[in-house]
Amino acid sequence: MQTLAPAEPYTTEFEAVVESRDDDELVLDETYFYAESGGQPPDRGTLAGERIVDVQERDGEIVHTLADAPAVEVGETVAGRIDPAFRTYCMRAHTASYMLYGAGRRLFDDLGYGGFDIDEHKVRVDFATPTAIDDAALVTLERLVNRAVWDSKDVTWETAPREAALARDDVAFNTKTEEGIAGEAVRLVDVDGWDVAACGGTHVRNTREIGPVAALDRSNPGEGVTRVEFAVGPAAIQRRSAEKTAALDAAAALETRVTDLPDAVARLRDERDALAAERTGLQERLVESRLDELRETVVERDGHRWLVGTVDHLDTNELAERANDLAGSAADAVALVGADGESIAVATDGEIDASRVVDDLTAEFGGGGGGSETVAQAGGFDADPEKLVAFLHTGGVETTN
Repeated sequence: MQTLAPAEPYTTEFEAVVESRDDDELVLDETYFYAESGGQPPDRGTLAGERIVDVQERDGEIVHTLADAPAVEVGETVAGRIDPAFRTYCMRAHTASYMLYGAGRRLFDDLGYGGFDIDEHKVRVDFATPTAIDDAALVTLERLVNRAVWDSKDVTWETAPREAALARDDVAFNTKTEEGIAGEAVRLVDVDGWDVAACGGTHVRNTREIGPVAALDRSNPGEGVTRVEFAVGPAAIQRRSAEKTAALDAAAALETRVTDLPDAVARLRDERDALAAERTGLQERLVESRLDELRETVVERDGHRWLVGTVDHLDTNELAERANDLAGSAADAVALVGADGESIAVATDGEIDASRVVDDLTAEFGGGGGGSETVAQAGGFDADPEKLVAFLHTGGVETTN
């Protein structure tokens, strides 16, 4: 026995006879409750006065699971009350998913139907296509769907022979669940002039019943698949309201109009890039000035010239690059310490083992590092940078000779 919900989705109250019972589970001689299938959740409501917690199809029967075991026996007539708000939401959301897929057919190449799901707040459709779906495509999808909703297209359903339906290029099939194509007949849902799909779900009779649709997000759950999430009805209105509020607030902060926000943002980006370039230039000058200072402080130790000091605005790799540039010309060994004391780079002319210097530092101050005889790095110190500098000025580091 199949549910009558897809054929008569607007029926939300009915009476039926209990055919079997297993504690809190009832099977009726007929039912209008929708059993979870193909991405659409089960209906909510009450049966025999008890709350429905699940509806599933098992071995060709529709099993209604109740919150509490009802005081009814096999053969009794019971009343079913389907939650009209949730049923209507699912009808609108399910039809909207095919509206979205129909829009995708008009935009993307080699489109396949990769899946669909409804939850309380949003709906998702998985597009199987090699076409990259970017923000602009998402906006276009939303516009096309809402235009088709506004056009008040009729929605109809009928059954067709399975092989004939599979042979039609205009019919969308859920290749993940193969919904609606298991038997000899296929139920086809037709949005007039827009989309045809094999589907066993509940749908509205006209697209105008869907209401507003708002694209929420996109992601890539697998290769060649783009997941598009959208909201229908009140959730879509809330999303649009939040976006409009954010846009108005941004426009007010930038002292411009919403329609001029892209130009205002572009100007801000240019200003930011210019300031960043200026800052980088100033930092470079500060680094060069600091290195010039350190050239004047080269010390003699164990017969070798050492250039040691702290330098700000450089990461560990940049410290190593600058130390390597100076090694051999400015001093036999160059050890540059980050101004925060977190990192250090050592470069030598080859007579002093740079890796040995790093080993001595980590043995004294912790952290870790390594490198070659001529260039080595270390980090993770928990010490004042000046202590590192003092150690390097006086520490007993052996040469390679």
